[in-house]
Amino acid sequence: MLATMPEELMTSALRRALLARRPTPGLLGHSDRGGRHCCNAYRQLRHDYHAVRSQSCRGECLNNAQAKSLWSRLKTEELEQRDWPVFRDLADAQHSVVIYFDYYNHKRRHSSISYQKPYYFHQQLLANITQLSPA
Repeated sequence: MLATMPEELMTSALRRALLARRPTPGLLGHSDRGGRHCCNAYRQLRHDYHAVRSQSCRGECLNNAQAKSLWSRLKTEELEQRDWPVFRDLADAQHSVVIYFDYYNHKRRHSSISYQKPYYFHQQLLANITQLSPA
């Protein structure tokens, strides 16, 4: 998270996620139609990892419903609880987002996954995939 959104921010975030998770070819990378997701470096990185591009249709906000829901939760559960000015500085904003995402992924129960916590749901999913995969 930076004060601006240069292309390098997007490619750096994608690179970190790909290195951390080591996905198999066919990973579906969904994004909006922002120019940062269409830049050559981002497209090349996605291509290098055999990730499939998925972008929202122009003017169709429902294509991004899950991502929009996440940002809505961040705004209502974290940002609206703060007094104005919301953040003292960029470092305060970054810290707040890190703390919120830790809570969102490790403590907050989600109705869409039977009131489980996303991190644990994902771990169970990976374990099930591993058990079903041929050796």
